[in-house]
Amino acid sequence: MEIKIGIQHVAREITVETESTAKDVEANLEKALADGSLLAVTDEKGRKVLVPADKIAYVDLGQEKPRTVGFVAL
Repeated sequence: MEIKIGIQHVAREITVETESTAKDVEANLEKALADGSLLAVTDEKGRKVLVPADKIAYVDLGQEKPRTVGFVAL
């Protein structure tokens, strides 16, 4: 799943491909915002992205299962 995180006063957004579900990411975001801690997201390669919750402008949760493009043999 692709997640886009907008940071306050930064022109570019952070894009992370993760195997986490939208519910997991949303729960982590709510906890980080409530605690004033870091939002931690692990990407598909196992690297961790940490963002201070008080600096997050928005989080865009993409589709969990990407649509296929082109011809697919069933």
